[in-house]
Amino acid sequence: MYGLLTLLPLVLILFLLFRQYNMIVAGVAGALCAAAVAWIGSMMDPALHTIGIPAMNKFMLDAIPGMLSNTVPILNSAVATAVFISGGYAAALALAKRGVKGKVEFLAVFIVLLQGLATYMSGIGGGTAMVVAPLAFAAIGVIPEVIAAMSLVSAIGFSTSAASLESSIVIKYAKITLDQHVSSTRPIFFAFLVLGLILAYYGAKKRGVITTGDANSEIESLSTKELWLHTIPAIFLLVAVVAGPFINKSIGWPIMGPLVYSMITVLLIALCTKFKLNQAFNALVDGAQYITKMLFAVGIFVGFINIIGEVGTFKTIANVASAAPAAVAVPVAILAGFAIGVPAGAYVGSVLALILPVCVALGFTPIQLALVLMGVALGSQMSFVNITMQALSAGFKRPILDIVKGNSKWIPIGLAIVVILGFVL
Repeated sequence: MYGLLTLLPLVLILFLLFRQYNMIVAGVAGALCAAAVAWIGSMMDPALHTIGIPAMNKFMLDAIPGMLSNTVPILNSAVATAVFISGGYAAALALAKRGVKGKVEFLAVFIVLLQGLATYMSGIGGGTAMVVAPLAFAAIGVIPEVIAAMSLVSAIGFSTSAASLESSIVIKYAKITLDQHVSSTRPIFFAFLVLGLILAYYGAKKRGVITTGDANSEIESLSTKELWLHTIPAIFLLVAVVAGPFINKSIGWPIMGPLVYSMITVLLIALCTKFKLNQAFNALVDGAQYITKMLFAVGIFVGFINIIGEVGTFKTIANVASAAPAAVAVPVAILAGFAIGVPAGAYVGSVLALILPVCVALGFTPIQLALVLMGVALGSQMSFVNITMQALSAGFKRPILDIVKGNSKWIPIGLAIVVILGFVL
């Protein structure tokens, strides 16, 4: 009987998230419900303890600095956003338009490549889409396969990024370093990136340019030399993020660490764009606002989730789940993450805080936890409340229902691939 009661806080949180309540509202409600369950449990069995205000206070205060201690993702996200603000990615797309000379399928491929790599560098799919989607609409118009490809590479991009909130959460539960998470998932990201490029090429070749919006006249008016200058910070940051670990290992010294490449990138922004030095560093600080805000919010939420863990909620679920055949435990968890990610897509981090404790209790390896994250991320790309989906809807000037319908043909293929990986990894 008590085991069933311990599930009530989790059910309440999921219900509130599905109803699109703020994650902290859902967390507070779940924590209060957990305290009530603990009190009922202590009445049924004196060996069980209640959860008072002092304990709740400690859980929350311990969780917030734990999340905000992820300084590398914060720094990477801030630097990548500074490159966005300075026009680096708009310049890269303008160069691509000149290079492909009207061949829409190659421009579509470049747009998805830009979305995928920019998300991988910044860790924020929605923030990337807010910049790239209007540029894509102006360049090639509305091609459903291109939009789906952008969603696909965004989901896997932030799932495997060294700069994302979601990676910060996974490494906490997996008890591994950020470098270990990134290095183990990098091949998966690049495989999905290639898949997205193929999908974009197919869609653009099939449909051609549908309709276009207004191009960025300021960027378009720059000379080819000026455009190349504008893209140098983005190119350097990409090389530093992707190849940095290999460079450091080859020379035996961390020359391409976060401090060095972040400062060099900001200096390159000041040297290669119209931004002065003060503007470049202001852009760096402004770029950190989104991820620090989300880390703070998720830190509060995780504190309430830890309270729920105290009453045995996740232990109860793990005991039930452990009865399932071990061979299907990971694929089932991936599918469960996807199913939760669709209605609660605005809060991927909060969904992870709900599902990952169960996976840890079942003995999942770090790469298996990463696959569960990818399942949740793919589900979020079919969610009406996800930031990336809303950015794509606004950027391509289409109702979000159209974006969801277009993605529903291709996102499940990505999910199937992740599920297959869940069987073999």
